[in-house]
Amino acid sequence: MGRERLRVATTTEPGRLQILGAVLALLVVAFGAVTAFQVDDRTTAADDVVSRSQPLSADAAAIYRSLADADTTAASGFLAGTLEPAESRARYDRDIATAARLLVKAAASTDGSGESAREIATLNEQLPRYTGLVERARAANRQGLPLGGAYLRYANQQMTSILLPAAERLYEAETVRLHEDDESARAWPFLALGLGVLTLAVLAWAQRRTYLRTNRVFNHGLLAATAATLTVLLWLLAAHTVARSGLDTARAHGQESLQDLNTARIGSLTARANELLTLVARGAVLTEDGKNDKYEAEYTSSTDTLTDALATARELADDDAGRRPVDEAASRTAEWKQRHKDARAKDEAGDFEGALGRIVGPKNSTGQSFDQVDAALDRALAHEQTEFTRSAGDARDALTALPLGALALGILGAAGAVLGINRRLSEYR
Repeated sequence: MGRERLRVATTTEPGRLQILGAVLALLVVAFGAVTAFQVDDRTTAADDVVSRSQPLSADAAAIYRSLADADTTAASGFLAGTLEPAESRARYDRDIATAARLLVKAAASTDGSGESAREIATLNEQLPRYTGLVERARAANRQGLPLGGAYLRYANQQMTSILLPAAERLYEAETVRLHEDDESARAWPFLALGLGVLTLAVLAWAQRRTYLRTNRVFNHGLLAATAATLTVLLWLLAAHTVARSGLDTARAHGQESLQDLNTARIGSLTARANELLTLVARGAVLTEDGKNDKYEAEYTSSTDTLTDALATARELADDDAGRRPVDEAASRTAEWKQRHKDARAKDEAGDFEGALGRIVGPKNSTGQSFDQVDAALDRALAHEQTEFTRSAGDARDALTALPLGALALGILGAAGAVLGINRRLSEYR
């Protein structure tokens, strides 16, 4: 009985039409479902770029900035004398509180494993040790004890050898995750595109077959199925092209700019810390070859990093609003270098108080230049963050409605194919 039914289905026209209708309906529904699945996956990745991985990368950079600024502020307050200025103490406390808050936020956003979780654990463990060393340095400094300088140098060693490297690795790990989400969001849905082309080809063949056998130019059901399939295919191409364009803009004029600006900020913070420690150590710490002041050499290296990163960020800036703060940071950096040179000349001539005034003084000091560079970088980062969020958000929005639309049109197209074939079957009854 089964073989006879199969023979009838494959050797008679009504049977062939039933098979054709089932195949067409299956193809159209499958195309809609695969499109919905693949686009939903890319929409999720694009949403992760906007709402998870990029904000986490930015938070990791902010953790680094807060820790480095706390270190420079502690050194600046130490150099101010036995009584640390209230403004300096408040800034240090604010930096430490910001780093602690962002660490809690980052920990809540990880799955409790992986590289990011390990770095967060290291930071949470080592931060109280660092703050304890700073408090010891302050206590000794208030009593006029030279031991305060040793505690401060040890605290800086903890910061530069453990805390800041961990924060930098956290930033790098989150940036890698950002790149992975970005690549997932921009990947072409080749399976959906191929299935869409195949479905259109089979529908075109089915309509030609109907025309050749009936001389009827149009089959409304099959035309509806073709229109639904073509709509989904064109929508898929257009939406994904727009999404990729938005992600390209976000990467070129947001993501890459943010990385260069964060590199510049790291350079400025490291340079400021080493500049202050040059006065704290007063030549007691040398480079490995024993020929030069270690902190002065690292200051020079950090300012070179700052200058190079600003030049790259300037090239990536795509409007005046983005270029202005970068230009200001570059100008203030050049001024900072000149003031540092003057301060070093005074220190080498034996005028420590004169050098100290040029480094931490309220006017025309390197500290003033550093604050101006940091403020300009803050504005540049805010601008590029806005640019990134807008472009990446546009990319995500271009894909948002497509999964549901593809499913709905797939179901409608399948219904049209079945109705079109049933119309032909009715002629045999």
